[in-house]
Amino acid sequence: MKALSWNLQEALWAAGILLLSSGTAFFVYLLLFKVLRSWASKTSSKLDDSLVKHSRAPLKLFFPLLGLWLSLPALQLPGELLSLLKHLIELLIIFSLAWLGIRGTYVAEDLVMSHYDLTAKDNLQARKIYTQVNVLKKITISLIFVLSLACILMSFEELRKLGLSLLASAGLAGLVLGLAAQRTIATLIAGIQIAITQPIRIDDVVVVEGEWGRIEEITLTYVVVRIWDLRRLILPISYFLEKPFQNWTRTEAAILGTVYLYTDYTIPVQAVREELGRILKESPLWDGKVWALQVTEATPQTVELRALMSAPDSSTAWNLRCEVREKLIDFIQRNYPQSLPRVRAELEKIPLNPGTLAGKKA
Repeated sequence: MKALSWNLQEALWAAGILLLSSGTAFFVYLLLFKVLRSWASKTSSKLDDSLVKHSRAPLKLFFPLLGLWLSLPALQLPGELLSLLKHLIELLIIFSLAWLGIRGTYVAEDLVMSHYDLTAKDNLQARKIYTQVNVLKKITISLIFVLSLACILMSFEELRKLGLSLLASAGLAGLVLGLAAQRTIATLIAGIQIAITQPIRIDDVVVVEGEWGRIEEITLTYVVVRIWDLRRLILPISYFLEKPFQNWTRTEAAILGTVYLYTDYTIPVQAVREELGRILKESPLWDGKVWALQVTEATPQTVELRALMSAPDSSTAWNLRCEVREKLIDFIQRNYPQSLPRVRAELEKIPLNPGTLAGKKA
């Protein structure tokens, strides 16, 4: 009975120390974040806002665990129980540090991208930097995951012995894994190559597999293209290194748009050219740089008119082309309806044979 009372007192003492240490650590966490939030609200920098936003959750786990780990020597628990508890807390600390490291990559991304505006009209440099940062962030997260998993596994003595026992077959296993993962490794290398050479960037306008869309996401293994009608085209990242595709915003966002009209030979080209200039000058979609109207083809039935115009980006160019096409057709219909495409035919009177007429009368 005395031993039971002593064990109960010891357990209550240990529980009290655990609660006190974790509570104190949690109070330090709350105090720290109160100071950080107050500091962030008084500055115009985005770094402190991002730091508070991304580190809050992992540090909320880390501080109580740190308090528990520091209080372990004072618990006076049996050796096996103390060792088990210490190992469990160490595993959770590794997890929280890995979580904190992953959130730190988001802080670094926010810090870099705070100097660039992705919503700007001419956002070429911003998209270039964002693509590099996005791919590097994914690589860093993968490394943190692998390292933290390795630390967790190495903390188990049994797994460490198992690893030593497998060294004898490491050569054969490495060869098998290398052959099995050959395509995966090539894909990862292709992802890194895309980040460095940048044939595509986030928000680039591309025509791929006959579809027009924007690059929405670039991972280490695949690329997501957002099609104009909101479908998503998923392609392996190696596709953009092995097959040809169109990138409309490779060097700049500005683009030239074209509208083709087919009319009769009687169309007054100069009048249509002047109307095109008037339409563009009144349109807020035109960037004021380039416009022209030329006869680019002549068939036996029609002539082909090509209206050329510039726009700040591909989406604006699409809308401008639709506007110009609609207004030019309306202009021709109202002012020169006889110049719309038509089919001509020449009718000739064929004289009848008198003998045939006499036969019909008979």
